[in-house]
Amino acid sequence: MNPTLHTFSIPVMGTGHSIDSPIRVAPFGINSVISVVDDLLVEKIRKYYCQQFGLPYNNIPRSAEDGRAKRITAYLDLVNDIVQRKFKEVRSQSFFEDNEKAKYFRMLPDQSPLKNTYQKMLAAAENEKRSLAIKLNDLMQPGSIDVNIMAKVDKLNLTKSGKPMSAEFSDGSAALRGYANSKLSSSLILSAGFNPRLYNYLSEFKDFYRDASGNIKKKIILKVSDFRSALIQGKYLAKKGLEVFEYRIESGLNCGGHAFATDGLLLPVLLKEFKEKREMLSSAIRPLIEKFYEDERDGFSPEWQAVEPRITVQGGIGTHGEMQRLLKEYDMDSTGWGSPFLLVPEATTVDQTTRTLLENAGEEDLYLSGVSPLGVPFNNVRQTGSRLWHEGRIEKGKPGSQCPKGFLESNTEFTENPICTASTQYQLLKIDQINHSEYTDDKKERLKTKVLDKACLCDHLGNGALIQLGIQKESRSPQAICPGPNIAYFNGEYSLEEMLDHIYGRGEPLVDSDRPHMFAKEMNMYVDYLQDLIDGSDLDPGEDRKLNRFRNNLEEGMDYCRDIAASDGFEGENLESIKAAVTEQKARLERMFSVVVV
Repeated sequence: MNPTLHTFSIPVMGTGHSIDSPIRVAPFGINSVISVVDDLLVEKIRKYYCQQFGLPYNNIPRSAEDGRAKRITAYLDLVNDIVQRKFKEVRSQSFFEDNEKAKYFRMLPDQSPLKNTYQKMLAAAENEKRSLAIKLNDLMQPGSIDVNIMAKVDKLNLTKSGKPMSAEFSDGSAALRGYANSKLSSSLILSAGFNPRLYNYLSEFKDFYRDASGNIKKKIILKVSDFRSALIQGKYLAKKGLEVFEYRIESGLNCGGHAFATDGLLLPVLLKEFKEKREMLSSAIRPLIEKFYEDERDGFSPEWQAVEPRITVQGGIGTHGEMQRLLKEYDMDSTGWGSPFLLVPEATTVDQTTRTLLENAGEEDLYLSGVSPLGVPFNNVRQTGSRLWHEGRIEKGKPGSQCPKGFLESNTEFTENPICTASTQYQLLKIDQINHSEYTDDKKERLKTKVLDKACLCDHLGNGALIQLGIQKESRSPQAICPGPNIAYFNGEYSLEEMLDHIYGRGEPLVDSDRPHMFAKEMNMYVDYLQDLIDGSDLDPGEDRKLNRFRNNLEEGMDYCRDIAASDGFEGENLESIKAAVTEQKARLERMFSVVVV
């Protein structure tokens, strides 16, 4: 895989909203990520694109042997073929017209050597233009078609007769096999925690190892929450000869989708640690890789390039200035911009109703919800089609979903086989249990609200794509979406080029200058999160060790943020908002911990 052309990528967004993003943006050299959690959605999208491009389509039914893996492989191969076709069309266009090829080069970052060569060619004398044009054509490359697997979404499955299947047919293993068997040369992003069984399974596929030339066809990216986790997971994989190509840091709360909060460790603190200890991710891991190749292969060739892993960051980035701080102050290799691209139809697949909801959403409409059956906080927006659908079911006395896909079935409180907490079966059983309990009426209502909050994410997160592509009708397809809070500051529909100009600081920015800095926003969110923890605790906050550790980490992070606010800012950074947030949130912490629980 070649070096990336851009200093950003488009992360995975739900199961459906970036399902075809590579088809849309990879021909322009932009990296993006597909989710393969929902292989049934993947199959519907494959059928659609086969029809669009006049390609043969053979259905892989739900009952097919190893169907999950086969559906994923077939779709990824199709995406690869379409991207290659579209990229060749772009590359074959003239250099001297206002076409997609010109757009390809216009959208590159201004410091890009490729863009500089392009501009040199445009200004060159006629006798130089041809040789520069040939050189540029050779240097053009499509964006990477990366794939995300949530490591903890790894349900063990049963045969038709109800007998447990072997571990290789678990949801996570089958998804991994689907990617591993595809023709892609790209990266696999492993997110949502450490799954030893899945990590062990990686070692069964040769594409994750170096070939005779020292190249790795399929690279591993780990989404991590802190340095310690990165080092532990990197060492674990290294003992199997598996090299981590990139560690992808994400804000614990200021992100889209599931939010995996730290113990109050703010993003800038984590970035500082990664910068200071970065060398360890090579020095502590490289010997393990070399030992594996000595013991298990023909040795680690001295001709092979030992590449230092990339470190990237995502979560809440909203201005060019913020991105510059991440790249220059913390030496990040790249950044991830997710939620703003939900408003770019050229990049993501979002139905018009939901996109309009996002365009009009303010800070008060974005919230950390309890809708996920995984029991992990989930960033959400109010009044989605999914929420309205669930409320209608509750009013009819039939809460929950019929659970048509079952990817998040994990609860065995009432049944021998796991069921989903968003299912009608579970919610009716749980509400009945609460009604027959000895809790106060007030507590019963609070507990029932938590039960009824759970939503059918497996199905509903993919519906927006199906509606937008004309595969399903909106009236029969409740839509869920999982934007980060950052979407509140973007309020229109944008072209791909407009969004890239914003990212690279070209022209008028798309957000107001008073938008709070990403570090300020995260700080506020963490104090809100701590307040929820305190509200759910029966102990005096001052006597709870976990809450005090959280507070101490937050206050240390706030002191560091105050130093950042006093530094020279990058153009477009709202450092004043960090100062204000530190003052306000420190005062909140003081008040929160001065309250004595009776």
